[in-house]
Formats: sequence, C-alpha cells, structure tokens
Amino acid sequence: MINLADAKAHLSELVDRVEAGDSIEITRRGKPVARLTAVTRPRQQIDATLLQSLTATMPPQAESSTDLVRSMRGSDRY
Repeated sequence: MINLADAKAHLSELVDRVEAGDSIEITRRGKPVARLTAVTRPRQQIDATLLQSLTATMPPQAESSTDLVRSMRGSDRY
C-alpha cells in the first residue's frame, strides 16, 4: 500500500512495478481507495509453421535443460 501523495510523486516507478507484475493499492487517509494493476493484453497467436521451421534449423543441445539452468545460475546445488 502507498498513500496518495507518495503515489503522485512516484507514479513512473509504480507503473514500472505494475508492468513487472505487482498490484499496488493506493490509500487516502489510511483507507484503500484505488488499485493499480496491469492491463490484460490479448495473447498474440503463434505461427506454428514459422516456429517449426525455426526449431528445425536449431542444432540439438548437448546438455539437459536442468544442467543449462544450473550453469546459468552458477550453482550446482539445485
């Protein structure tokens, strides 16, 4: 929750947070009066033929997805 005065002062920051997935309640005199949430966007349809042609040209991966994620994290503890 954030009070209205702070919301006005930090609107750009709050919009960035909402775009990242947060939902923010705005209060006036300690009582919730509004909520900032992201706009639901229609999902774009995937061109299956284009996707198949792209994946057909990709070489097979030498390591498993689990090992790839571990190497990206820089850790073997997971």
